[in-house]
Amino acid sequence: MTLTFTPLHPLFAAEVPNVDLPVLTDPTVLAEIRAGMEQYGVLVFRRQPFKDEEQLEFAKRLDGTLHTQTSQAVLVKNRLGTEALSDISNVGPNGEILPPNDRRRMGSLANRLWHTDASFVSPPGRFSMLSARVLPPVSADTEFACMRAAYDALDDDMKTLTTGLKVHHSIAYSRETLGFEFTPAEKEKLKGTVQPLVRAMKDGRRALYLASHASSIIDWSLAEGRLLIRDLMEHATQPRFVYRHHWQEADFIIWDNRTTMHRATAFDDKKYRREMRRTTTLDIEATTNA
Repeated sequence: MTLTFTPLHPLFAAEVPNVDLPVLTDPTVLAEIRAGMEQYGVLVFRRQPFKDEEQLEFAKRLDGTLHTQTSQAVLVKNRLGTEALSDISNVGPNGEILPPNDRRRMGSLANRLWHTDASFVSPPGRFSMLSARVLPPVSADTEFACMRAAYDALDDDMKTLTTGLKVHHSIAYSRETLGFEFTPAEKEKLKGTVQPLVRAMKDGRRALYLASHASSIIDWSLAEGRLLIRDLMEHATQPRFVYRHHWQEADFIIWDNRTTMHRATAFDDKKYRREMRRTTTLDIEATTNA
C-alpha cells in the first residue's frame, strides 16, 4: 500500500488515512511513515484503538529504543506497569480523578508549557506517540510548533549568534518555574543534560531545539542565557508556526521532538477525565549538530 499525507498546516503536520497501526508490520509502510515524519514532523492518524502492549510494540517497530527515564519514574509509581508507557492522564490507580493537590497532578501541570519530550536525557527523545484513550466532553487540545520554520525565519545575525551554542536542559527546572518542589534525592536523579541550541537534520534543514526544560546557555551568564532562550521561545511559538490539534476518540499522533515543540492546553481537569498513553523513542543515531 502507498500512504497518503494530507497537510494540516502550511508549514508542517499531516493526516494519514487508511492505515491500521496496531497491526502494521509491513517494513515498506513503516518506512513511508518515517519518511513522512522527516517531511512533516507531525503525523495524525484517526481511529487507532491501541491497547497498551500494541502501542509499545508499534513504537519499537517504528523507531527502536524506548525512553524510560521519565520524571514519573522518579516521582510516583506508574500505574501502567512500565516506564516505557507514560501515563498522560489526570486519574489515579482506580480511574478516579486526582485531587487538586495531588503531587502527580501538580507535576503534570508543566505539560502546559511549551516543551520537547526527553530533551533532559542523553540520548534525547526522537519520536513521541500519543494515543487518545478517554477524552473529556470539553476542548482539551494539543498545540505543536514547527522549529524548522522558526529557525528559517530568524534573521542572519540571530542564526550566526545561535550557531554552536549549547544549552542545559532539566525537567526539574521546568517544573520549578511553576513552584513544584523536589527533594534533594529527586533533584540528584534529575540533573539533566546539555543539548545544542540548533540541530542540523539529515535533510539539510536546521531546527531550533528549545523546551521549557532549557535552563541556561553554557558559558553565558545565567540572565543573558535565559533572556535569549525566552526570546527564541516567543519567536518559535508565534501563531504562524503553530498547529492546534482537536482530539477525537482513538486519535494517534506521532511527532518528531527534534523538529517540533508541543504543549497541552488547559481544561477543567478537576472535573473531567482525560487519559492518554505516550511512548517516546530515543535518538540513538548520531545527529549532526550545528
